[in-house]
Amino acid sequence: MEFKEEPLSRVHSMTEGGILAAATVVMAMIGIYVPIIGMLAILLWPLPVIVLVVRHGVRWGVMAVVVASLITAMIVEPATALRLAIAFGPVGIMLGLGYRLQWSGVKIVVACMAVSMLAKIAGLMLVFLLTGIEPFGNQFTMMEESFAQTADMYRAMGVNETQIAVIRQNFIENMAIVKLLLPLIVMLMGLLDTFLNYIVGGKILKRLGESVPVFPAFTEWRLPSAFLFAYAFSIIGLYWGKTREIEMLFQISMNVNMACTIAGIVEGVSLYRYAVRYHNWSSIVSGIVLVLIFFGGILLNILALVGLLDTYFDYRARYFKKKTA
Repeated sequence: MEFKEEPLSRVHSMTEGGILAAATVVMAMIGIYVPIIGMLAILLWPLPVIVLVVRHGVRWGVMAVVVASLITAMIVEPATALRLAIAFGPVGIMLGLGYRLQWSGVKIVVACMAVSMLAKIAGLMLVFLLTGIEPFGNQFTMMEESFAQTADMYRAMGVNETQIAVIRQNFIENMAIVKLLLPLIVMLMGLLDTFLNYIVGGKILKRLGESVPVFPAFTEWRLPSAFLFAYAFSIIGLYWGKTREIEMLFQISMNVNMACTIAGIVEGVSLYRYAVRYHNWSSIVSGIVLVLIFFGGILLNILALVGLLDTYFDYRARYFKKKTA
């Protein structure tokens, strides 16, 4: 009996693997040739791999990535296929493995985010090695060209050269900041595709009858207190880097500062939503207040600081009676 089941299981794995590998190729084609929707297709490229790893194991997931990459290379070009496989393949394998091993939702996301960031860095390095073009170089060039067109439009509208010069200076300064924050951008890319594939992949696996770990409710999120200390040290680093002209220290500190600020905002919104539920405030009014905070400039900074302080002091335990979110 065991002798008959193994070949059947292998045939089933091969059949499902072939179908999911084909789906991966189709998503790659959409990502390359279809505007706007293509961006979403690229981000969700790991989905078939996730399903395959959960249902049949890591080996089949790796084989699907390799086969899909080879087919994509023959249809489009090898460089694009290799970049997709390196930047997004590990995300699908890691997420699928986490689901298969029944890790907690937090452990899956943290592990996959780390893998995703390393994969994105590897993908960017591949672009540089193959083309010699600096990663994001084309995007910056396009932005500079678009500003030149915008400047011509301003002139046609009668804006004087002094005002255009001020706008150009602000544009140059903002571009310089964006270039400094490239490491953070890569990190956010890893976070984005991790969460997107975790959410969508979880829904697909549920529909297929697989068990999926439950992620903590947003109102119960508490980030590590290390974010608060990293934020404090980043302020010192920004000061030293600026005053002592240590460019590397300044860039690292700026990226850490922005990452911690974003983490503080997330924690602050989580705490705010917890308070809203605890006091049964109107969801409409609380939503309007939250929008005003996000567009309030200094209010958003205050929210981020409160969120960072909450990682250490735990305001929920101090000032609110614990409730199930």
